[in-house]
Amino acid sequence: MFIKIALIAILLMSIVVPFGGFLLSKRNENSFKISLATNLFLFVVTLIAANIVMFNSDIALAGTKAVAESGAGIAEGLKYLSAALCTGIATVGTGIAVSHAASAALGAISEDSSVMGKALIFVALAEGIAIYGLLISFMILNA
Repeated sequence: MFIKIALIAILLMSIVVPFGGFLLSKRNENSFKISLATNLFLFVVTLIAANIVMFNSDIALAGTKAVAESGAGIAEGLKYLSAALCTGIATVGTGIAVSHAASAALGAISEDSSVMGKALIFVALAEGIAIYGLLISFMILNA
């Protein structure tokens, strides 16, 4: 019980301390970078501490024995993880592609309005990346 409360407190402090320091400091680019670096460092330390505590305890080992006896193994978890990564990475790629294609399309349309159809096709092609990632996720989950 104490371990859970300590981990929750550390996680909350990893969020509150950097942003509190940012809000109290003069808001410039350097203070934001320091706040972000502090937040990232404290969050990674919290994750490492949580992994050490959770995966080295007898409770975690008893839980893995129950999962192994029920027939669900690591393959089921990795299936969900790979589907999530597939969709997530595809949507990040879509965001990058749409940002470049849409800004170029707006620039082209502002100079010559007759290219609007061609410009929208390129933006729609960039949107297709997310749909492909989602389809592959469904294929992974149904395998």
